[in-house]
Amino acid sequence: MADFQGVDYFNLDGLLSEDERMVRETVRNFVDAEVLPIIERHYQAGTFPVTLLPKMAELGLFGATFPAKYGCAEMNNVAYGLVMQELERGDSGLRSFTSVQSGLVMYPIFTFGSEEQKDRWLPRLADGSAIGCFGLTEPDFGSNPGGMITRAERRGNEYVLNGAKMWITNGTLADVAVVWAKLDGEIRGFLVEKGTPGFTAPEMTGKHSLRASVTSELVFQDCVIPASNLLPKTSGLRSPLMCLSQARYGIAWGALGAAMACYDTALSYAKSRIQFDKPIAAFQMTQEKLVGMITEITKGQLLCLQLGRLKDAGRAKYTQISLAKRNNVYHALEIARSAREILGANGILGEYPVMRHAANLESVKTYEGTHEMHTLIVGEDITGFPAFQ
Repeated sequence: MADFQGVDYFNLDGLLSEDERMVRETVRNFVDAEVLPIIERHYQAGTFPVTLLPKMAELGLFGATFPAKYGCAEMNNVAYGLVMQELERGDSGLRSFTSVQSGLVMYPIFTFGSEEQKDRWLPRLADGSAIGCFGLTEPDFGSNPGGMITRAERRGNEYVLNGAKMWITNGTLADVAVVWAKLDGEIRGFLVEKGTPGFTAPEMTGKHSLRASVTSELVFQDCVIPASNLLPKTSGLRSPLMCLSQARYGIAWGALGAAMACYDTALSYAKSRIQFDKPIAAFQMTQEKLVGMITEITKGQLLCLQLGRLKDAGRAKYTQISLAKRNNVYHALEIARSAREILGANGILGEYPVMRHAANLESVKTYEGTHEMHTLIVGEDITGFPAFQ
């Protein structure tokens, strides 16, 4: 397959800076050369391609927007979004890993951590010598994280954690977990290191989605950590929700990458697949599907580009991030389904990326806030009425 040329019906490249385009091309080339040749094999085997991590770190993809003094690339948010787009064009699992490492682990350490915590962890997370995970969701509390039952208790110079987390990307691989627990009734963040007695992270198996990604449980049974492992600036539910906004921003861009991969595959296939003596791209119903795809991709690109500019200006609202995540993932999944229809029976084969993206996007539509929850977040913002219950 020829290298990916991009999907840009409205010449949006002209709105990007030279540096932003360079970042995107660098990651695009990495995905074409290093990810696409191996990702289907990993997906079928249910394994994460850990061999890619050193190269990704070398490219500056972890914590890409954070300061250079921690070994980070200091990209702007548009460039970071383009990184997410290209990684998810490879596979949602690869983008998920990077979203967690950057937005859900490095961000809370950078934002809420002590100088000692930042100096210890951020350089290692940036160069890939340490892997992180984010423990918020619990078996009985997903969309309602404030109901969590994981508890922390202060005992002298230590904290004791008890509880469990579920659906945790990178959990089994992680050297450090950012764990949210109630301390005296208030939600606080803690750093729990791999190997701490009372802490286990069994991998969840049997998935039909995100198979090239490690998903885990986190279990804490009288898990004792030093008092210095509290993230000192965390305070209440707002702290983990701030982290989720970072991840959701990356997802909005990433979903476009999956959509682009499906559209590009469907367009190429439709031009070459002959039925009734002509390419199926010459039939009206196929063209209707392809036009629907390119329209939604273009609208999603415009959403993300403006959102990134707002974020770089410090003016992006979490409700705007919710709208972008909700819209782009929904339409990416619809695009994947339409692409599968264009490919017919071939659409379910691993020779093409379409069914893999469709299965992954089913999870992406649910995690980091379900489609319904983002609907209600935006709904409250525009009406002034909360409708969550």
